[in-house]
Amino acid sequence: MAFESLDFYRIDDELSDEERMARDSVREFVDKEFLPRVVEHVRQDGSFPLELVPKMAELGLFGANLTGYGCAGMNNVAYGLIMQELERGDSGLRSFASVQGALCMYPIWSFGSDAQKQRWLPAMAKGEAIGCFGLTEPDFGSNPAGMRTRAERRGDTWILNGTKRWITNGSIADVALVWARTEDGFGGFLVEKGAPGLEAPDMKGKFSLRASITSELYLQDTPVPEANRLPGVEDMRGPLACLTQARYGIAWGAIGAAMACFDEARRYAMDRIVFDRPLASLQIPQQKLAWMATEITKAQLLALRLGRIKDEGKLHHAMVSMAKMNNVDIGLQIARTARDMLGANGILDDYASMRHMLNLETVRTYEGTHDIHSLILGQELTGFSAFS
Repeated sequence: MAFESLDFYRIDDELSDEERMARDSVREFVDKEFLPRVVEHVRQDGSFPLELVPKMAELGLFGANLTGYGCAGMNNVAYGLIMQELERGDSGLRSFASVQGALCMYPIWSFGSDAQKQRWLPAMAKGEAIGCFGLTEPDFGSNPAGMRTRAERRGDTWILNGTKRWITNGSIADVALVWARTEDGFGGFLVEKGAPGLEAPDMKGKFSLRASITSELYLQDTPVPEANRLPGVEDMRGPLACLTQARYGIAWGAIGAAMACFDEARRYAMDRIVFDRPLASLQIPQQKLAWMATEITKAQLLALRLGRIKDEGKLHHAMVSMAKMNNVDIGLQIARTARDMLGANGILDDYASMRHMLNLETVRTYEGTHDIHSLILGQELTGFSAFS
């Protein structure tokens, strides 16, 4: 049956026609193109439906809130809504678009040279080139400034050595944006597929994000020309700005996963007969559905206001931390509750709630863990940093 969107506070009334159109086009794509095939990819390990990339590009999903270079130029609320719909399908689907746009295209758009922008952005917007983002390392996740990857300059070439881990799309990427320490600070380097000394093996054995390609990046004396270094960034503010863009999309995406779980649990409760009556007629299921609907509505309002602030150019990164922390947390709680309401059936991949639950365990961790975001917010509220 068709997905029924929860809109208890008539948030649709606050959206423009363009924003609703962007959301609805992606909703249709997810329903017709992605959901019928997601289970086959989840049953594999690290498999993504790459055949959908051209359609995603046609819908303008890559770098959707960027302007020029073939990008869709959507406002940030429309962008958030398409992230919501993609994650309603699966966190891996949203991650693919988010890494491509927010973590790879955005830094090239913001910090790259004209030549870098011309070379990569049109091709990435069309889905003809895939990018990945190399920041996290085996020993440095929440403290990216501790990275060990090094870039040593030798004339007009940089020599990179190091390891990156948990890299979405790493093994299929045409270009990897790798962050490394330099003699003067930090730098972002566009490492092209096939560069000497670059290896990108896939990571296997995941319980979560199974419909997504996750890799490592090994760089051993990998040469990168000076022309491939992002000229507009020399410190950690560069990668952190990219993370803010990605976290913004995640704050919306988690709502989509929560909405999918609520819709599934509600339908199940309406149809399931226990003790000769529908499950939905009993007090405890009604309490659970009421709680889920309330938390989704609060998350929707939080994300919408955040998007409007972003479009006004008044965004502060701690605002994004609040939304990412809250919305992913309630998304995960809702997925767990929905799985519980489905009973034993909830462990079958005929239903989506457990898949969303497992995915959101990862989303709660990546792009800043739940606890890290609470400390970012705490620093903003008190003026004291708990990180040093």
